[in-house]
Amino acid sequence: MASNQTSVHDAKFALSVNNMEQQMSLELEKEEFDYSKRSQWLRAAVLGANDGLVSTASLMMGVGAVKQDIKAMILTGFAGLVAGACSMAIGEFVSVYSQLDIQVAQLKRDKRRVLDAEEEKEEDDENLPNPVQAAAASALAFTTGAMVPLLAASFIRQYKVRVAVIVAAVSMALVLFGWLGAALGRAPAARSSLRVLVGGWLAMALTFGLTKLIGSSGL
Repeated sequence: MASNQTSVHDAKFALSVNNMEQQMSLELEKEEFDYSKRSQWLRAAVLGANDGLVSTASLMMGVGAVKQDIKAMILTGFAGLVAGACSMAIGEFVSVYSQLDIQVAQLKRDKRRVLDAEEEKEEDDENLPNPVQAAAASALAFTTGAMVPLLAASFIRQYKVRVAVIVAAVSMALVLFGWLGAALGRAPAARSSLRVLVGGWLAMALTFGLTKLIGSSGL
């Protein structure tokens, strides 16, 4: 009798363990699926924000190297914001749409080979890239990044203070974007932030120095 009770108890325990393992497996698959589904626009958003920040700040620093007028810097930054956002959106749209065409063509070929694959096809359709979403995220993120140096320079008349505030604001934003990119990619945050920060400093310094050199040469 005791042996039967022990067997029943062991069977219930084994069933409970199996159910827990299956549930954990399903949760892990769901998390991985959700992460892969979000990775497309998250990647575009982080890259777009970083590009907007560095390119707009570098343009403003370059113009500021030869012309200290606040209006010239603001107009240059705004032109860079609009042009960059449009360029990022169009480039991302074309790139992701090409990827979409390739995946759709592959699904059609798979459908011809496997007649009974409706369930598999529906699951694959949910993972197809969205060009409009990627383009909108990229343009919005570029604009967000570009607004940092623009806002930093908008209310400061003194040239040296304005440049220092732009560099400080951009540096803080670069560290933030570097940390965010590392968090999304599950990479070391300190190394990623430092790499993005140094890259941004180099871009601004090169633009400032080369523009100053060309402007002082009388061209």
